[in-house]
Amino acid sequence: MLWLRTVLVLLVCSGLSWAADWPQWLGLNRDGTTTEKVLPWQESPKTLWRVPVGDGFAVPVIAEGRVLVHARVPDKDEEEVLALDAATGKQLWRQVYARDPYSSLIGTGPRATPSVVLGRVYTFGITGILSCYEAASGKLLWQVDVYKKLQVNQPGFGVCCSPLVVGNRVLVSVGGMGSAVVALDTDTGEVAWRALDGPISVASPILFTNQAKQGKASLEAVFVQGSGLAALNPFDGTVSWEFALADEPLGTAPSPIVAGDLLLTSSANTGGVGVKLVVEDGRMTASRAWKNADLSGYFATPVVADKDYFYMVTTVTLPQPTATLRCVEIRSGKEVWNQPKVGFFHAGLLRTGNNKLLLLDDSGGLLLQGHDPKGYRELARATVCGPTFVTPALAQGRLYVRDNKAVSCLALAD
Repeated sequence: MLWLRTVLVLLVCSGLSWAADWPQWLGLNRDGTTTEKVLPWQESPKTLWRVPVGDGFAVPVIAEGRVLVHARVPDKDEEEVLALDAATGKQLWRQVYARDPYSSLIGTGPRATPSVVLGRVYTFGITGILSCYEAASGKLLWQVDVYKKLQVNQPGFGVCCSPLVVGNRVLVSVGGMGSAVVALDTDTGEVAWRALDGPISVASPILFTNQAKQGKASLEAVFVQGSGLAALNPFDGTVSWEFALADEPLGTAPSPIVAGDLLLTSSANTGGVGVKLVVEDGRMTASRAWKNADLSGYFATPVVADKDYFYMVTTVTLPQPTATLRCVEIRSGKEVWNQPKVGFFHAGLLRTGNNKLLLLDDSGGLLLQGHDPKGYRELARATVCGPTFVTPALAQGRLYVRDNKAVSCLALAD
């Protein structure tokens, strides 16, 4: 079955998907983009259903007519996984498991977004419990407390890394000596390999196609580590290349994104960096193309608009928090324009198939914006939910948003 899973992963990564689902962090290709078109609305998008859920920042994911939600059970040291009917919001199944106590000033529920691959749901709880379920029935296939199994200390800020599933491997950032990145077997939950030293990363990994070997293409998992980027073979953990971004820990950082031969990455402490990938003597090498200290990413991942421009939301915490939308040149890292105060602290971005931007701010405001290097161009706006730090998900013409009380389904297309 490994060969079949690998072929299916390659099909997904090349955009030859058979369904317009949103099955994992940042969507089908883990880049915050979709082929679905969104037109300006004249009236606020209609709420088709709304289901109360517990605390958590995990994005709802959509696959084969189901919405999968990972949340804390209110007032208990437990987490739950809910499967809802995408059309009606009706609960299809529910699984609950116990976890260690966890406290935080900014939420105590799961932060990592589930991944749905080949009929299985993978979740990573805030205390490090990695689980695998049958998507159709909710049957628990296996469950591992990763930190206890590896005898690694749990991070004080909780687990944030959304699982990346490639073939028969599920990859997560864990942290520790020799276990900064860990892969588990998708069938058994056993550790398949572990690699690198360093603290856990809050950023979720992405897949990258390495074409260094002439006539061959290989998949690599790119992680934002404690002080830089690292690309690994997802099947055996071999490190392909590393690139240092800073001498000190990066702190909070969003996922990197691919833009042609560049990887775009950022962090709250060091700003934004364009990393150029070049093939030399049959090997991939990474070097800095540009750096812009003003592009301070927090946990909102940028999106590429076209071959020349990308958009990102930067966060400044002092003297008071503010989120700013910026349009940036890909090749130079030069800011073209910015729109301040698009959120108090955060706003999540998606790029639509007709090259519009959907932005959900942390007060529950939904914005549709046109891609325009000449300046900010607002097309439509509506308030669609309560306060939220959760990026929305778009599938089959419906937008799924999660605030601090519920998951809602909105109609964006007839």
